[in-house]
Amino acid sequence: MKILANDGIDPIGKKMLEDAGFTVDTQNIPQDQLATRLQEYDALTVRSATKVRKDLIDACPNLKLIGRGGVGMDNIDVDYARSKGITVINTPAASSLSVAELVFAHLFTGIRFLEMSNREMPVRGDSAFNDLKKNYAKGVELRGKTLGVMGFGRIGREAAKIAIGLGMNVLAFDIFEFNPEVEIQFADEQKMIFKVSSVTKEYLLKNADFITLHVPAIDGKPVIGTDEFAIMKKGSAIVNCARGGVIDENALIATLDAGHLAFAGIDVFENEPTPSKAILSHAKISLSPHIGAATNEAQERIGVELAQLMIEALS
Repeated sequence: MKILANDGIDPIGKKMLEDAGFTVDTQNIPQDQLATRLQEYDALTVRSATKVRKDLIDACPNLKLIGRGGVGMDNIDVDYARSKGITVINTPAASSLSVAELVFAHLFTGIRFLEMSNREMPVRGDSAFNDLKKNYAKGVELRGKTLGVMGFGRIGREAAKIAIGLGMNVLAFDIFEFNPEVEIQFADEQKMIFKVSSVTKEYLLKNADFITLHVPAIDGKPVIGTDEFAIMKKGSAIVNCARGGVIDENALIATLDAGHLAFAGIDVFENEPTPSKAILSHAKISLSPHIGAATNEAQERIGVELAQLMIEALS
């Protein structure tokens, strides 16, 4: 049985599949060639780059399984595939910590003006060092501040754990009922349970110093737009490492330009892989190119979990 890992798979996961008797091909087939060349494979694995839409599914009746290495399956027509008898799986837990850590990379970048100083230091650092030192000398600390976690699933919970470890207060909101208790594991194997505050969306927006988003867009519409930005605290900040389109990017730029928000951290964009130039060039936005799950540890966990699920499903 042949598997195409079109967006790659960790070597450990690949070996697990091969040891189970599968042939694994890691070449990347361009999207416009998939309908033709996918005919020779029984299963397909993707990350976020490859799109598996209705037309591709219809063109490949040989497919028995589609695996998504990661959390969201926005790039797959899941219900349609399943209606055709195709098994669709993903790895929702494997990358949670990596995404949560990236959230705090953006937060630390913003509170210490690194997104701006990293742009100016190469240009003016040797001629205006003292001016830059003065410009960026009013940073703040995260300890004692309030983090609003919008979407309290696996990644949101990991973000809350990091925040608690830093001494932050945590407000959590989700449209689904959730357990407000989180267990934090320390390096010496000690564990402690903490309880976060479960609040409404409006309360979170009004009272959080920093907001991290871990929700999908609803019916293709942004979750955070002009109205939501208007009720956020002046001087607060927002990070989106969830999905492109969750934030109205035009409204974000307008809010930053008006001075209402201090900064934003963006890992995912409305128009990937060609994000808006206005977003990419904005001095108050910390940027990364959709790398939330892109750590060596997360990719290994994803590969192992994906391989295990595929072996179970295809056997």
